Amino acid sequence: MRIAPGRLYKDTKTGSSLEPYYRTQPKFKPARTQSSRAEAGTPDNPVLTDHQEKLLCFIRSAPGPMDQTGPDPGPGPGSSFPALIRKKRDGEKLLDEEIRRFVQAVTRGGLQEGQMGAMLMAIRLRGMDPDETLTLTREMAVSGRVLEWPDSWQRRLVDKHSTGGVGDKVSLPLAPALAACGCKVPMISGRGLGHTGGTLDKLESVPGFNVSQSPEQMRCILEQVGCCIVGQSKDLVPADKVLYGLRDVTATVDSLPLITASILSKKAAEKVSALVLDVKFGSAALYTSLDSARTLAQSLVSVGNRLGICTVAMLSRMDGPLGQRVGHSLEVLEALQCLEGRGPADLHHLVTTLGGSVLWQCSEAGSVRQGAARIAATLADGSALGKFQAMLQAQGVEAGLAQALCTGTEEQRYQVLGRARAQEELPAAQDGTVQRVEALPIAQVLHELGAGRTQKGQPINHHVGAELLVTVGQRVARGSSWIRIHYDTPELSNDQRRTLQGALVLAGSEPFAPSCKVAEIILPQGSRSLEELTEEQGLGSSQALLCSA
Repeated sequence: MRIAPGRLYKDTKTGSSLEPYYRTQPKFKPARTQSSRAEAGTPDNPVLTDHQEKLLCFIRSAPGPMDQTGPDPGPGPGSSFPALIRKKRDGEKLLDEEIRRFVQAVTRGGLQEGQMGAMLMAIRLRGMDPDETLTLTREMAVSGRVLEWPDSWQRRLVDKHSTGGVGDKVSLPLAPALAACGCKVPMISGRGLGHTGGTLDKLESVPGFNVSQSPEQMRCILEQVGCCIVGQSKDLVPADKVLYGLRDVTATVDSLPLITASILSKKAAEKVSALVLDVKFGSAALYTSLDSARTLAQSLVSVGNRLGICTVAMLSRMDGPLGQRVGHSLEVLEALQCLEGRGPADLHHLVTTLGGSVLWQCSEAGSVRQGAARIAATLADGSALGKFQAMLQAQGVEAGLAQALCTGTEEQRYQVLGRARAQEELPAAQDGTVQRVEALPIAQVLHELGAGRTQKGQPINHHVGAELLVTVGQRVARGSSWIRIHYDTPELSNDQRRTLQGALVLAGSEPFAPSCKVAEIILPQGSRSLEELTEEQGLGSSQALLCSA
């Protein structure tokens, strides 16, 4: 039938509204063979960009709803998926079945890469409503194997996820601390890409540590230890693996529904009952503003709870590094300090606060404050450190090395982990009080020195890193050392020294106590400051806050 531009018609077979592909473009005659460029430029054959021509090939390659005379052939290669792309591109809501077919086709390899990229871009530009995001997350979660656990574990199955930052080694002490409190923590983590470090990369700086564990091995480790930290297996959420790899090359990394589905599909496949999310904001975070981080956190909390996972998010600052050490093996050393009840105050506070929330969420504590006290106790009495040592051994580390790492001196720990060939300290250029230490310039220099990767699978140097010798709010004297850089080759350049010196921001103010890392807590019932939440829980309204409004 002939369709005029900009008009809607009813499909007499399905009753659905149909809309032309080029609503606002000159009239276009679909052809069954590819038009040559020599024919372009007329009203019936407008000039198309390379991207439009590729997308047009996808549209032509299989009949859409306007062309079909028989039943929908289903999610075969190319069949009717251009119609789904057009539908989302034009801002329409996708049905549950349409999203299901898309995810299944992604998993089975039934789509061309360009089609998947086109759908990702349509989602990035047009968004998804909460129902669509929930369906996308759920379908991605069941695109592969879903982990199964004993029924007796259900209430105590918990996890934590961070959106990533500089010096973020929270998972290393938190998982064993939660295990020491009786929880089961099947933590599936990722690798670093860009300026942020990955939990798996940090753990792989320990000789022998194996992040590749099958579901059966994970269950065995949880039975023996209570926690494991592993990579995503090929059988777990395969749809996310495909789409995650495409998001970077299609400039759709920052899409809110795609981020939400990527994070929560893995947690849903873990079948955890409680999840705490550490959503970073600041100059070295994925989201630089508090408002944008809050929007992501609200999406994650809403979808997580609708999936049946008791979900809470904490918004934490990521302008400066977390703790005093940055770099894989150096962060393992600092995590060990935290596991001994020592180390930087900001790291200890974030670990205990996130852990305290998890214990509250799974009813192992009456409030976040009570839960934080329990986590702190496991760090102080050595039980969390014992769980960490047991986890190292269960995941492949030789018993003698695990013991030396967990009970040895700093020098003995360096002997296990190794250290960089050279260290260089930089002096403060003037007297002053430290206002802040910018994380991003430090991370970028370390990345150049080999601590990070620019593409997936690239090897990294676990020994490259930095130690901060000052803290925010501290008074420093001109010429005193403020940072120590660990490196092998290439050597530190003058440009890199200048970049690092720009990370230290001084002023003439009096010394002061740094602010708390946690700025806000996102609950199903809305957002609270940590102080407000503590006060409300003290008045006995604790569990009601975990109920959706």
